[in-house]
Amino acid sequence: MTILIDPPLWPGPRDLLWSHLVSDVSYAELHMFARELGLSERAFERDHYDVPQTLYDRAVALGAVEVPGRVLVARLRAAGLRRRKRGRRVS
Repeated sequence: MTILIDPPLWPGPRDLLWSHLVSDVSYAELHMFARELGLSERAFERDHYDVPQTLYDRAVALGAVEVPGRVLVARLRAAGLRRRKRGRRVS
């Protein structure tokens, strides 16, 4: 099992910083880990879970591997699990 989490650097709701939680193996693995962490399915967005800074240490304690955001995205792409946002492309 390889669950990855980037540092809580992203501003979000409730004046918290947020991380992204992904699996470089499967979505099933990611959903299982998220349930164990106590995340709502509503926190899942396309290919990752948004994790508030208040759960970051617990995610790491449960086995999530801390990586920079660029590494997280590269591993997600390499696994073929990256789902990009749909919409207009800006040229």
